[in-house]
Amino acid sequence: FFFFAMFSALASRTALVLPGRLATRQLASSLLSGSRPHFRLFSKHAPETTSSWQRTLRPLCAQVRGIGSRSLSTLVRQSGTNLQTLSKSASSATAALRQPGQKAVGWWLLGNAALVFGTVVVGGITRLTESGLSMVEWRPLMGILPPNSEEEWNRVFSKYKEHPEYSKLFPDMDLDHFKRIFFWEYTHRMLGRAIGLAFTVPMAFFWARGYLRGADRLKCLALAAGIGGQGLLGWYMVRSGLEDKNEEHWIPRVSQYRLAAHLGSAFALYTGMLYMGLTRVLPPIVKAIPKRGALLGGSHALATLTFLTAVSGAFVAGLDAGLVYNSFPLMGETFVPEDYITKEPLWKNMLENDAAVQFNHRCLGITTASVVAAYWMLSRRLPLPGRVRAAINMLGVVAATQVALGISTLLMLVPVPLAAAHQAGSLSLLSVALWLSSELRRLPK
Repeated sequence: FFFFAMFSALASRTALVLPGRLATRQLASSLLSGSRPHFRLFSKHAPETTSSWQRTLRPLCAQVRGIGSRSLSTLVRQSGTNLQTLSKSASSATAALRQPGQKAVGWWLLGNAALVFGTVVVGGITRLTESGLSMVEWRPLMGILPPNSEEEWNRVFSKYKEHPEYSKLFPDMDLDHFKRIFFWEYTHRMLGRAIGLAFTVPMAFFWARGYLRGADRLKCLALAAGIGGQGLLGWYMVRSGLEDKNEEHWIPRVSQYRLAAHLGSAFALYTGMLYMGLTRVLPPIVKAIPKRGALLGGSHALATLTFLTAVSGAFVAGLDAGLVYNSFPLMGETFVPEDYITKEPLWKNMLENDAAVQFNHRCLGITTASVVAAYWMLSRRLPLPGRVRAAINMLGVVAATQVALGISTLLMLVPVPLAAAHQAGSLSLLSVALWLSSELRRLPK
C-alpha cells in the first residue's frame, strides 16, 4: 500500500494519505476504472508515458485486490521487477542527454551537418554551371584569398587556358565569363575549408572539457579524418578533368567514378553528423509501440535506398546523362531504352552508358518513392508518438516533392535551379529518414 500511495503522489504531484486496506482497494479500483484520477493528472505532464505506466500497473492492481494477509515485502518484490524494467528502458534512453555538454555537442554537430548540406548544394551548382575545372591549382593554404588584381586574374585565366576544357568547350570565353565560373568553384572550396575549421576547433574544446567520451571520440575522429579526405578526394576528382586524352569524341569532364565517390563520402559525413546531433538534441520518447523493430528496419532501408539513388544521380551528372532522354515515363518509344546495352563487358553499361545510367537512376528513384508510400500507408494503422508520426508524414511529402523535381528537371532539359533543388531534395529525404531512424531507435523495446 505504501508503494502504491507514493507512486500516485509522484504521478499526480499531490500528497496522498490513504489509510487501511479499504483505501488500498479504492486505489486499485480507481486505477482500473474509467475515471483514473491519478493518471489523468499524470497525463497532463507526460502524456506519452501514461500508457506505458498503465500497462505496467494493471497486473499489480490485480494483485492488490487479493493482498489479504500477504506481507508488504512480498508485494514489493513482485511489483518491483516490472517497474524496474520500464525504468531501465527510460533511463538508458536519456542517459546521453544527462551528461554535461551533450546539448552543446549536439548543436555543434547539427551546425556542421548544415554546412555540409550547403556545400553539397553549391557543389551541384558548380557541376551544373561547368565551373568545376576553373581552378586548376590546388593550394590548401595559399589559395584561401581569391585574385585581387587584374594582373592576378589574368594569370589565373592563363592557367585555365592551358587545359582542354577551354580549347574544346569554351574557346571564346572572356575574362568576365571566367570570373563567373571561378566564383562557384572558389565558394565550394571555401565552404570545405570552413567545415574543417568549424569541426576540428570545437572538437578539441569539447574533448578537453570531457564532453566527448569513449566511442564518441572515435566517431568524431573518423568524421574529422573524413573531412580531410574529402579535400584530397575533391582535388583527385578535378584532376581527372584536367588531363587531355587526345580522343576524337572525348569531352573534358571529371570522372563519374570520382564524382560519385566525392558525393557519396559527403553524404556519409552528413549522415554521421546529423544522426549524432539528433540523438543529443531531441529528448527520447519513452512510449513503447508495436512493431518497433519492423519500423526501424524500414527506416534503415529507406535511408539506404535514398543514398544509393543519390550516388546513381552522381553518375547521371558525371556523364551528362540527363540530356539523352528528356521524356517520362518512356525513354524514346519504350520503357527500357533500346541502347541500354552498347558496351562490353556488360557491367560497363551500368556505369558508363548514358542511357543505362539514366534508366537505373529512374528505377531507383521510383523504387524509393514506392517504398516510402508503402511505409506511410502501413504506419497509419499503428498508434505512434507525435514526433514519429510527424517524421513519417514528412517523409511522404519530401519523397513526393523529390519525384516531381526529378521529372521536371528531366522534361525541362536540366535547368540549373531545378537540378540544384533536385540534389538538395535527395539530401532532404535522407535527413528525414535519419530523423525517423533516430526516433525509433531510442524507443523502448
